[in-house]
Amino acid sequence: MTTRALPWTPPHSGDVEMIEVGQHWDVVRAPADIGERAVALLGDETGAVIADYGLMYWLIAPGHARTWQRLRRDIHALGAERAGVAYVGVPPAAHTTGPRLHWHIPMGPDRYLTDADRLHEALSRAVSERAEEATTR
Repeated sequence: MTTRALPWTPPHSGDVEMIEVGQHWDVVRAPADIGERAVALLGDETGAVIADYGLMYWLIAPGHARTWQRLRRDIHALGAERAGVAYVGVPPAAHTTGPRLHWHIPMGPDRYLTDADRLHEALSRAVSERAEEATTR
């Protein structure tokens, strides 16, 4: 099996790096309760996911934040064209447990970017399911 090189890799040092959004990828940020359901809905179609104290961040292709349709006030797409310069804390590759900044879904040759349309669909469904659960309580 041939392993292809990733166009970008997380830091290998022990320190978190602040990476400017837009050059390598844009980011979608969502609350962890919605994000966990979206990860389950995406299954093997999710790319790498960063988690940090109640928030989850998906890496999506650069430029896709510009066309992101807002779902809720607390779900944001961050990209270079969207709202000026934005940075995201990126944990070292070996940080795979939380609750502090870590890779909830680590990067790999077959797990890098998440398709923005599929992510939007999964997050939309997760939001709807959460709203339905809240009304049945």
